[in-house]
Amino acid sequence: MNPRFSTQSRLNMKNYAMLPFLMKRKYGQVDRGLLISNVSTLKVFSRRQQKQSGKSGKWPRDIAVYSDGALVYSDWSTMTVYKVKNDQTEEIIRLQGWVPTQLCVTSSGDLLVTMVRDDKTQSKVVRYSGSTVKQTIQFDDDGQPLYSGNNYPKYITENRNLDICVADWGAGAVVGVNQAGKLRFRYTGPPSSTKKKPFNPCGITTNSQSHILTSDCNNHCIHVLDVDGHFLCYIDNCDLECLTGLCVDNDDSLFVCEGFRGNVKRIRYLK
Repeated sequence: MNPRFSTQSRLNMKNYAMLPFLMKRKYGQVDRGLLISNVSTLKVFSRRQQKQSGKSGKWPRDIAVYSDGALVYSDWSTMTVYKVKNDQTEEIIRLQGWVPTQLCVTSSGDLLVTMVRDDKTQSKVVRYSGSTVKQTIQFDDDGQPLYSGNNYPKYITENRNLDICVADWGAGAVVGVNQAGKLRFRYTGPPSSTKKKPFNPCGITTNSQSHILTSDCNNHCIHVLDVDGHFLCYIDNCDLECLTGLCVDNDDSLFVCEGFRGNVKRIRYLK
């Protein structure tokens, strides 16, 4: 990889009275729209202007979008995942004893949901087809939890090789499992780090080379990993601060939410 760290443009969200912390795009679509959310509002933007917006509920813990443009979001206060299409909102998943947190629409059209038990002692990933459970990922082959049992964010994405990658904030780790849910790697930071604070992963995304990118809130940078979870490099010279949501478009441009600044930055980091 030949990184070329340059901030090409930014979208300032302060005029919309929101601090962006979530961001997604359509899976596999050459779609220039970004789905951006703050505490109570969903907004869809083109590269330079707002396209549409809507209320999402008390607190959308995460958002995702299907290839047909339907939006989904998780609401922790109702333990429910909602789907929005053509200005109509429907409940598609309602949980009992578990709280839905982060979301990812897969290449096959399934929905991956990270969730935490309501007593905050266990976490898991559940794959849904519509409202039907297809798969639950919670333990490794030794019966040990794959994910930390707490209410910290566990952002999730699917890589091109169908690995499921979770940025586990509470564990300070990126956890990668294969399509069958078997542990492939656990990344807790590079072998020798120049950063002063512990690795604190938040947003996560992947690119056309199956590289994994995750934002490090503590150190104001982005870690770039290979498909097997090995450290490649940092993106750390673009004046980044309070990093949250990440996504990569089909041109491998990286979009980064800066929560407190109210910015979304576009970064070209590959030649």
